[in-house]
Amino acid sequence: MAVKDGGVQSLQRAFDLLEHLADTGGEASLSELATLSGLPMPTIHRLIRTLVDLGYVRQNTNRRYALGARLIRLGENASMQFGTWARPLLAELVEEVGETANLAVLERDEVVYVSQVPSKHSMRMFTEVGRRLLPHGTGVGKAMLAQLPAEDVKDLLSRTGMPAYTEHTFTDPDALLRELEKIAQQGYSLDEAEQELGVRCVAVAVPGAPVPAAVSVSGPSGRLTADAVAHIAPAVQRIAKTLGAHLQEADA
Repeated sequence: MAVKDGGVQSLQRAFDLLEHLADTGGEASLSELATLSGLPMPTIHRLIRTLVDLGYVRQNTNRRYALGARLIRLGENASMQFGTWARPLLAELVEEVGETANLAVLERDEVVYVSQVPSKHSMRMFTEVGRRLLPHGTGVGKAMLAQLPAEDVKDLLSRTGMPAYTEHTFTDPDALLRELEKIAQQGYSLDEAEQELGVRCVAVAVPGAPVPAAVSVSGPSGRLTADAVAHIAPAVQRIAKTLGAHLQEADA
């Protein structure tokens, strides 16, 4: 990536290395980073040593380098700011469909809810911002997993397991992978009382987001009927697409 006028080249290169580490799954050797970045080894070594000293990168016992713990706080705060920024679009979605709208991201193998705008109904869904759940048991989680390669999904499930939130939660990896193929084809996911009994959720992944993210609408199953879902799903898709476009404009 070329440095813009007035930019600091070493800072640009340091952030590029962090992104390369993330792209490799969070761990790489110096030689792998040199190949990915095209930078000379002495430059790579100098930048990595600085990032290690600051806590943004750590060196494992196998002499490979991984993303450091200090990035966690930055990531969590950035996610919450993302939620604040997206709130007007969620409010627009609530106004249109009349049900609670949510925004979630995938963080360290977990779904994290970063924003919510509740519906005006006396009986409505409420998910605490900051709540963490495993992705296989949520509409937003399945929408995000459907955007990932099957092997990445299998690796995630092997790390997290697939505990049942309700009797309807997917607990078999192969069954979930078939469901994810269906979600990818239809463009939205449904949570059919898989996370909470009596609740249905329609969720759509945010295209072009820097981290996996999804917008959802949730409500009582009695109100989110098949006819209601047919009306709500296109609205959620439009808001997710708009949010993705805004993110890409901000990154330009």
